[in-house]
Amino acid sequence: MSTQSVIKFAQELLVDEEGTPISPALINSKIDQVLAFKPAWKQDFDRDAAVTELVRRFSLWVGIDTKISSDEGHKPWLNSARKADWRYWQRYREYLEAKMSVVAVDGLDRSTGTILDMLEDPLRDGQWDRRGLVVGHVQSGKTGNYTGLICKAADAGYKIVIVLAGLHNNLRSQTQMRLDEGFLGYETRPIADDIRQIGVGLIDRDPLIRPNYVTNRTNNGDFSTARANNLGITPEQRPWLFVVKKNKTVLERLLGWLRQHVADGKDEHGRKIIQRLPLLLIDDEADHASVDTGEQVFDEEGLPDPDYQPKAINSLTRKILHTFARSAYVGYTATPFANIFIHERGATTDEGPDLFPSAFIVNLAAPSSYIGPAQIFGLKNGAERSDGLPLYREVDDHVSEDGKGGWMPHSHKNGYVPKIDRKSGIPASLEKAIYSFLLTCAVRHLRGQSEEHSSMLIHVTRFTSVQKDVHERVDEFLREVKQRLTRRIGNSETETLLRDLWEEDFIPTTEAAAHDFSHLSGDPEIPDWDDVLNGLLSVINDIDVRMINGTAKDALDYADRKGLKVIAVGGDKLSRGLTLEGLCTSYFLRTSKMYDSLMQMGRWFGYRPGYIDLCRLYTTSELADWFGHIADAAEELRQEFDLMAEAGATPREYGLKVQSHPVLMVTSRLKMRSSKSLMLSFSGQVSETITLHKEPAVLERNCAALASLIDGLGPGEINPQRERDESVQQWRGVLWDSVPASQVTAFLAAYKTHPDAYKVNNALLSEFITKMNAYGELTEFSVALIGARGGATFDVTKTISIEMLKRSAKGAPDRYSIGRLLSPRDETIDLSSEEYSEALRLTQLGWKPDPARSKSETPPTDPSGPSIRTVRGQRHPERGLLLLYVLDPKEAELGDELPPVVAMGLSFPASDSGTKVEYRVTNILWNQEYGGAD
Repeated sequence: MSTQSVIKFAQELLVDEEGTPISPALINSKIDQVLAFKPAWKQDFDRDAAVTELVRRFSLWVGIDTKISSDEGHKPWLNSARKADWRYWQRYREYLEAKMSVVAVDGLDRSTGTILDMLEDPLRDGQWDRRGLVVGHVQSGKTGNYTGLICKAADAGYKIVIVLAGLHNNLRSQTQMRLDEGFLGYETRPIADDIRQIGVGLIDRDPLIRPNYVTNRTNNGDFSTARANNLGITPEQRPWLFVVKKNKTVLERLLGWLRQHVADGKDEHGRKIIQRLPLLLIDDEADHASVDTGEQVFDEEGLPDPDYQPKAINSLTRKILHTFARSAYVGYTATPFANIFIHERGATTDEGPDLFPSAFIVNLAAPSSYIGPAQIFGLKNGAERSDGLPLYREVDDHVSEDGKGGWMPHSHKNGYVPKIDRKSGIPASLEKAIYSFLLTCAVRHLRGQSEEHSSMLIHVTRFTSVQKDVHERVDEFLREVKQRLTRRIGNSETETLLRDLWEEDFIPTTEAAAHDFSHLSGDPEIPDWDDVLNGLLSVINDIDVRMINGTAKDALDYADRKGLKVIAVGGDKLSRGLTLEGLCTSYFLRTSKMYDSLMQMGRWFGYRPGYIDLCRLYTTSELADWFGHIADAAEELRQEFDLMAEAGATPREYGLKVQSHPVLMVTSRLKMRSSKSLMLSFSGQVSETITLHKEPAVLERNCAALASLIDGLGPGEINPQRERDESVQQWRGVLWDSVPASQVTAFLAAYKTHPDAYKVNNALLSEFITKMNAYGELTEFSVALIGARGGATFDVTKTISIEMLKRSAKGAPDRYSIGRLLSPRDETIDLSSEEYSEALRLTQLGWKPDPARSKSETPPTDPSGPSIRTVRGQRHPERGLLLLYVLDPKEAELGDELPPVVAMGLSFPASDSGTKVEYRVTNILWNQEYGGAD
């Protein structure tokens, strides 16, 4: 505790040194000042840990949020005078500064201030309703953000705060505990006979500002009508907090109680409403359960059916909002796509409008210490894609080649008993992952992090019965390892395995992280093996194996103990919101391909101060590929958002744009309001083949399709050059202009895409081009055949040869998968110098620094894909771009005798035509392909 206190006060002294480089020497001098003031803190003080933490905090930088908003019906209100006597926010800020960098706290202050300003003034009379959405990176601190927003809203005058906190008791309880610490300032218990102050309550102990609560932190602490009736609360004086599950029965109770005991008026329809108390409703994981998955009917003029009955959670959430004359709704999510598909005009008499974020959408930036999909699976920096942190380890021994047998088959059912011919009953890869976690706990102990939580996630099935079996096997395996190491009997083989893993994996990974990602890992000292083994013997008996089954106890342990070390075996309960504190090692086999489900399952994202080099992700190559796709797709969507924000677009305009994005084939079909088909548009998108065939017959067919296309194009521009501001760009290959769309669709008809290609389907693309022709768009194409310097030569036709690209194979053995085919640079090949400059200008205008998206704090020097397609749509909506590549099969290790692999990319100009094509899929096929976590 003394170390944390010294860090807090030394940080405040260092903040005053504005303009002075924060060096270890300066930090030590400030620490000496603090200890001179408080000598008692010298006891148990860890100077090295304090200096390291302060160096980390003062090297941090925070990105800039992006927003799109609508001021319709809104009156600006938040000024300095309104903030003058805020006490809830001030004490929360001080609470955070003890744990976080001042830079990060300032960033949170800016974010929450922006969001609150876009809500309505709680003191404003009359009826008003504001609805917004906050999009944060997975595990990036959304709970901390909405806790800050709640504090500020309470200071401003919001009187009732309702937080919808997930579907399960453990997440509701965890959220309640976080708000106990950050907003209430005391522990919530069923009987409030003895107030135990915690968190912010230890900073400002004044009972006169103490918020009231109706729900508490226990397992059955959700909303209860009887408990609420027994509380003598006057919300006009102090705010009132409810933390409730997204549960039909609970929400019905809450709605009934509000109408019977709090309502003080009626509307024109005779409905009971609450007029005197303004409401702030926070919807955590807003894309989950809150979205109406029914099929609402709209008439010819686009007006909704007033008698339509939405799904239960959506209906009750809207009814609660509609019961207040003055209300503000803020959804928080990392995967907003389902929310964007909410019909922006959806409304009923009883529920009022649907939950579309009509007032604003905010994209939160992350601090530079954040570890997200881009950091793990690679960052896009302009035209290049850098490698991610070297933490991923492939798992391929859990299933047979056909996917139907082995320890954990893809399509196993509830009640399945995992079987494997190993003494431990678990795969070697899972044993290695457990050993990795043991080493991580040992090294964190040596680094002075013994009092910090350390967790391992094992997520291999959605079924509780199968999880139970896995839990028993893992628990038995860990017990045997503990006995061998601590009793020193039969320990030789285990110690050898651990030492080999340390020397072959941990040492090189830590060295690589320090060299290539020093801004995340620092330069940690690598201990000797003997020290690691001694450290392991000190901590191994503290490690427990738990099942995460949805009870509040799973969350309570973190609050009540220091340095908890746990291996958590779970499934869907771990998919949403539940934070595994200090998550170090993940063993992850779920095969869902739904965009939002996969992102939410990424519990290994977040913050890993001082131990990121020790973290490991054990998963399949297929899932690693999917996360790479997701990182790219998420970045493109954020770039689209940036462009629209700069152009002053509203959430309604953004919603229309995103609704037909082809990458969202992999979000929940039900949430897309379509039970049998998806309507997709490729306008403003790029489709590239990164999942390819490897069968000789198909490769021959695609080579023939390429040759036939090229033969019909005539002479082209060899090795085209383009002036780019003060430089010249050149491509190796051939460019043809003004190619009729019919020749491109003929090529697509002859070319065979892989059935697992995640957004490239030759038939759909061809149909889309044909439909666009009816509007006078995509009537012609630029066609580029692009080669690589130094590659082996391939004769495409008798007159044209190309140097083949080298792309290494990754992924499943039944396909040839690559990381990325084309770059934004290739998409500019047919742009004039003026068009290129305009695309770069748009990119830089919309760009905001965000370390979760780029290492750089400076604007990009290459135009982004979305800006290129925007300019193309403005200048040449009639012109698409077909990019053709030939990949060397030898470099891909496909075999010496195979033909080259023809790959392609189609870049479509942005368009306002609204043209879409139908993607039909059966329920059975959908479940087989994408699986469901919902």
